[in-house]
Amino acid sequence: MTLTPATPLTLTPIEARVLGTLMEKARTVPDSYPLSLNSLVLGCNQKTTREPVMNLTEAEVADALSSLKKCQLVRENSGSRVTRFDHNFQRGIGVPEQSAVLLGMLMLRGPQTAAELRLNTERWYKFADISSVEGFLEELQDRSEEKGGPLVVKLARAPGAREQRWAHLLCGPVDELSFAAHSGSARYGDGAPGTLARIEQLEIQVAELRETVQKLCIELGMSPPMQD
Repeated sequence: MTLTPATPLTLTPIEARVLGTLMEKARTVPDSYPLSLNSLVLGCNQKTTREPVMNLTEAEVADALSSLKKCQLVRENSGSRVTRFDHNFQRGIGVPEQSAVLLGMLMLRGPQTAAELRLNTERWYKFADISSVEGFLEELQDRSEEKGGPLVVKLARAPGAREQRWAHLLCGPVDELSFAAHSGSARYGDGAPGTLARIEQLEIQVAELRETVQKLCIELGMSPPMQD
């Protein structure tokens, strides 16, 4: 399917995680981007800054990449020894950079308030203030049917909460009751930005080293070492 701004888009949760991870790594570890399949799997399965935490296989991620390529939301770069992937989200969906950043963070961490989104996207894009975040969210919520319809929804205020949360609609309508019952601690910024960047860089380097070892073992006729 060739995606146009008016094409209704419904992603699977795995496709949303793959796309959000590519969008994140493009900004947080640009030296290691585009990502190899191994690096992308590690990024999708991170135990921090993810809601929900997933345990995806290479086959599941590869299937999601295939679907996203058909929608022109992901591109394949085969110029190096290892095939790498990068996203085409902003152009594919037809939204400005700020809106793409907010949607990417919502795909990775689930429903968040405007204040949480401003904090959590700081390494992606520095919004001037919370009002600026709210303005782009409202534009996404009021998106016309001619452009494909709304991409976010403002959820009802949860019991005891001071602020309302926003959720993306890229995977279809939101089940507000399930979100209200789930605390979702991954919504909050956890860990210093510098520490997170180093962890992400190390994870990608480990994935690339594993790929190199696997290729060397195959060339030498040896069995690849077992992975965790």
